Amino acid sequence: MCAQPAPEDTTGRVVLDARDIARALTRISHEILERNKGAGDLVLLGIPSRGVPLAERIAERIAAVEGYDVPTGSLDVTMYRDDLRLKPARALLHTEIPEEGIDGRTVVLVDDVLFSGRTIRAALDALNDLGRPRAVRLAVLVDRGHRELPIRADFVGKNLPTSLVERVKVTLAGIDDVDAVTIHGEAGAPVGEAR
Repeated sequence: MCAQPAPEDTTGRVVLDARDIARALTRISHEILERNKGAGDLVLLGIPSRGVPLAERIAERIAAVEGYDVPTGSLDVTMYRDDLRLKPARALLHTEIPEEGIDGRTVVLVDDVLFSGRTIRAALDALNDLGRPRAVRLAVLVDRGHRELPIRADFVGKNLPTSLVERVKVTLAGIDDVDAVTIHGEAGAPVGEAR
């Protein structure tokens, strides 16, 4: 008799609600401004899909503080992924670089969850084909650990230690129903317990 895999937990445990996400994005925005000494040469590029609205929200907060609209865009990394040959059927997403370009500017890549680091490696390769930024920084809503590459976020909303069997899900109003970050594990297993 063959053992059946345990069903996946579909409810999850909420670790960040809408107010927590709003506070985290406000803090990230201030940290970006402080590190960059203003907003003058910034470009925010969100990694689809949820990195794009996060970049837009950060840009809104920076504009509220600085009175300056930071150029935002999106950076599709699909063709730069190192697992493309393993999962070849992927839809290409939209890359939109601001009119000002990225040459000589500080580019802040924005993503929802930092996990293995492979998506960010692909984003760095994609950026290399688009121009030569002065500096590249990384802002993520959640850093869940388990890095496979030497990549570190400069700005983190929440460090969230997880086990490898758990899944972190980010939902954002506008794409999903609500703003939330949840952790999902196998059904019947306590969420957050390392196995």
